[in-house]
Amino acid sequence: MDFRITGLAPDPFIPLYGLDDESLARRGVRRYVVDERPGFPDRVTMRDIPPGERALLLNFTHQPADTPYRASHAIYVREGARERYEAVNEIPEVMRRRILSLRAFDAVGMMLAADVAQGEAVEPLIRAMLGDSRVAYIHAHNAKQGCYSGRIDRV
Repeated sequence: MDFRITGLAPDPFIPLYGLDDESLARRGVRRYVVDERPGFPDRVTMRDIPPGERALLLNFTHQPADTPYRASHAIYVREGARERYEAVNEIPEVMRRRILSLRAFDAVGMMLAADVAQGEAVEPLIRAMLGDSRVAYIHAHNAKQGCYSGRIDRV
């Protein structure tokens, strides 16, 4: 079972790039200068942001479905990120190095299954979840902080 992992489209974040801290604060966004790696995972490029670069912390609705599972949470975006990550059968290091909560949803956004995995155990879990024909997509979250990490679809 082949799968595709995609980062977030950069378009909604581009208007935030370069705003001063006061303008960001009015939008509920905070800017950080990255001081450790890993620690600031960019949701667009699916990489840990290198020290010295700027990260925007904001709330993002990752599950917009009109179900009880509608959800949003804090995410980091590298300020200036414009190239969206997309790869088939490849788990980016930013996901592989963290404990992930994988949540499988049907086409209307109802959760069908959930489990946790890390490292080499992530890929078999993804394949098992997508093996259920009712699963339309999977959301990955960092298990410790609960942040949305990325979307996984059947190819």
